[in-house]
Amino acid sequence: MLRNLLWPTSKHDVYLVQNYSVMHWSALLQRGTEVLNVAGRLAPTQNVKGARPLSRVQISTMAVKDNLIVAGGFQGELICKYVDKPGVAFCTNLTGDDNSTTNAVDIYQAPNGGTRVMAANNDCVVRTFDAERYSLLSQFTFPWSVNSTSVSPDGKLLAVLGDSTECVIADPQSGRATATLRGHQDYSFSSAWHPDGRVLATGNQDGTCRLWDARSLSEPFAVLKGRIGAVRGLRFSPDGGRFLAAAEAADFVHVYDAAAGYVGREQEVELFGEVAGAAFSPDGEALFVSVADRTYGGLLEFRRRRADGYLDTCFF
Repeated sequence: MLRNLLWPTSKHDVYLVQNYSVMHWSALLQRGTEVLNVAGRLAPTQNVKGARPLSRVQISTMAVKDNLIVAGGFQGELICKYVDKPGVAFCTNLTGDDNSTTNAVDIYQAPNGGTRVMAANNDCVVRTFDAERYSLLSQFTFPWSVNSTSVSPDGKLLAVLGDSTECVIADPQSGRATATLRGHQDYSFSSAWHPDGRVLATGNQDGTCRLWDARSLSEPFAVLKGRIGAVRGLRFSPDGGRFLAAAEAADFVHVYDAAAGYVGREQEVELFGEVAGAAFSPDGEALFVSVADRTYGGLLEFRRRRADGYLDTCFF
């Protein structure tokens, strides 16, 4: 189950998972550099409550923001590392249960300006840490395994999705549910907020991405259908949310023109192999796709093609 293992931080810099490493790929230098190796023993450099050494972590999910890399593991691990500092700042096993995969991690700004790290896990718990001292600030339990969480740009709404046909909107401070989204037919795996905070996209095993207006959550205002499988990854372009990328588990990535209303404004990128992540560069000029196939795997870059009409949305 691969998703969100790719994070561009500029149009020239991409972080991605490769085997037991987090690599930094420089498009300018045309070479990769290992940033984090998780094949051996990891020991936290910060002596904080809950920190513990780890060994040989298979990374299941990742997030990168500013100078911070956060990774989750298939046995419930959480790892936090600063890009410009040696070693690992904080690492722990969230559950102590080898079957409780860390399904999603998120880095976001709280309304008070503090940086937070959120982890969603198969043990049905969502945990939030302070990114300065890595103290556990809160943990909320849901009735099902949590596969995805995403916090709205203003830090006031939390989308929680998992092994349920329903999705929950909650207060990230208290965990109290404020709305329930109904419409999907299977389990959900991904979510993303438009940069303006007005639209939430959810991806599901039923092969659809549903779009919800945050001001009226009774039903989706659009349903975008995939080609063959579950929608495992969703990303809006950071340049004001002009585009939405929806990655299926394998073979297909769809790019929708959000500014033109999504429906009928789609480009389909056909690949071969499991999709480990699809994301836009911060300026929205490039789309990066990571393919995890053992034979044909690699990192693909699509540059935005500017022309008249529909071709304005192309990334070939």
